[in-house]
Amino acid sequence: MQPIQSNGYSVFFDHTLSSLKDFLDQSSYSKIFFLTDLNTSEHCMPLIGKYLPHLDNYDIIEVDPGEENKNIDYCIGVWHMLLDFGADRNSLLINLGGGVVTDMGGFAASTYKRGIDFVQIPTTLLSQVDASVGGKTGIDLGSVKNIIGTFTQPKAVFISTEFLNTLGERQLVSGFAEVVKHGLIADRAYFDRIKTANATKLEPEIIYHSVEIKNHVVVTDPYEKGLRKTLNFGHTIGHAIETYSLKTDKSPLLHGEAIAVGMICEAYLSHKYNKLSGGELDELIAFIRSVFPDYAFSKEIYQEVLDYMKNDKKNLQGNIGFALLSEIGKCDFNIYLEEEKIIESLDFYNELLIN
Repeated sequence: MQPIQSNGYSVFFDHTLSSLKDFLDQSSYSKIFFLTDLNTSEHCMPLIGKYLPHLDNYDIIEVDPGEENKNIDYCIGVWHMLLDFGADRNSLLINLGGGVVTDMGGFAASTYKRGIDFVQIPTTLLSQVDASVGGKTGIDLGSVKNIIGTFTQPKAVFISTEFLNTLGERQLVSGFAEVVKHGLIADRAYFDRIKTANATKLEPEIIYHSVEIKNHVVVTDPYEKGLRKTLNFGHTIGHAIETYSLKTDKSPLLHGEAIAVGMICEAYLSHKYNKLSGGELDELIAFIRSVFPDYAFSKEIYQEVLDYMKNDKKNLQGNIGFALLSEIGKCDFNIYLEEEKIIESLDFYNELLIN
């Protein structure tokens, strides 16, 4: 597969990571660091050793896995380790992991000594089709997701589907939510194709096209002033549900599971307050519920969920902003809705689970 050209860097699809070897051979970095979490250190670093056996002059910075650790305290730890290891402004940080690692690693690199180079090696389906592409870096602040961050482009992204073999079925299905979203907002034919796909064994061509869709959006609108806002479909409500689950559930929802809830709720809003037809609403809901688990919640949590939405960075002057479908494959943005309409969508979701 040909590399995809993004905003000043390339996204390489390379099973053996030979493009990473070429990138490092052509560079003259003073020091190389890998940022991993405990899981990628155990399961993914061996693949680095397998495909780049002569790469041995590097240090590893390891963090705990999980969205709850994507915060300033862990980021301070990364900065301390870079300082202790003697990282200078000619150092390279290689972020090897899922979205938590690529988001936080990109932010740590973009701010350490006012910025050092970094590359992304996404190891989950979610990070391959979403978090690793687009130049967004960030950490959470309390219960507010990705509210602290920068727009900083990596020097390159290296995608190897072999890393997906290290994942369990639940993680793969979670990542599939972003693939579904790309079809819903931008490509009806692609959505039809993925409806017959196996979420746990995706063809590389599907992953490639998902990255193509996201890349087209972020190249067109790198700073989220317009078209890029369509990537938020399902995320205004989904992020709030995810935050609630992380705080309260013994086994919290994964990101994609929460976004699936958000996509159903926001598809309802698309039908009621944009132009999505009833038939396409039913089609979308049936497919999402056939792949992703339902998530039951009571009316008692509505206000808490709404409070999380009020902190969303997409809001404007206190109004909660949405990207809503006009039809499957097309999405509008900058649609602001009152709380009672959002509550309608939460009621709609709950009624689906009863019927």
